[in-house]
Amino acid sequence: MDTIKIDRKNCKIIAHRGICGIEMENTCPAFVIAGNCSYYGIETDVHVTSDEKYIIYHDDNTMRLTRENYIIEETSFDVLRSLKIYEGNITRTDLCLPTLEDYITICKKYDKQSILELKNTMTEKHVVKIVERVKEMGWFEKTTFISFSKENVVLLRKNFKDADIQFLYESTDNEFVDFMVENKVDADIRHTVLNKEYIDLLHSKGIKVNCWTVNDKDRAEALIEMGVDFITTNILE
Repeated sequence: MDTIKIDRKNCKIIAHRGICGIEMENTCPAFVIAGNCSYYGIETDVHVTSDEKYIIYHDDNTMRLTRENYIIEETSFDVLRSLKIYEGNITRTDLCLPTLEDYITICKKYDKQSILELKNTMTEKHVVKIVERVKEMGWFEKTTFISFSKENVVLLRKNFKDADIQFLYESTDNEFVDFMVENKVDADIRHTVLNKEYIDLLHSKGIKVNCWTVNDKDRAEALIEMGVDFITTNILE
């Protein structure tokens, strides 16, 4: 399997949950494949476990990939790490849920920007601890923190004035523009709502534009022509 090549010009391309169009999403192999390609960054999702540790997974519940019914925030780290991931009807015994450290280590090894989504609204303690762990690993300057949670974004900016932050959202409401300006963060928006007028508006406010999740070559190249700064994708390169 291979990625679909696009004319990306100056746009930076981000591998969504690793190269999840090729390998199982949010796993170390998906991150490694992305590391071996020409991507600017590798995106993933971090959760807080019931015993206050950090693990990589997208959904709130583990059922979709593991066929085991655990709510991540109500389950211990050790139980979550013991789960195996299915591919079709086959258990991939080589795959487990990565740790935050696994993910950052791979980003460092392949010199890729970490695009780290803080899933769900977190306490200030955990927002700070996640960022401090990234700092301890020497990758703060090459990490972009993203979240749908306004509370997470506000806490990130409050505690880390020099952090690179993007706000995840999916409509062109002016309220979101005001929020990003106020907190000095960039945009990470659903691509289907984007047009050139809105991209130009964000740029006029000093806001960079990332968009998710673009898997169609023609749409990606149209967005690049409109001037987006980043594209997050499962398979394009």
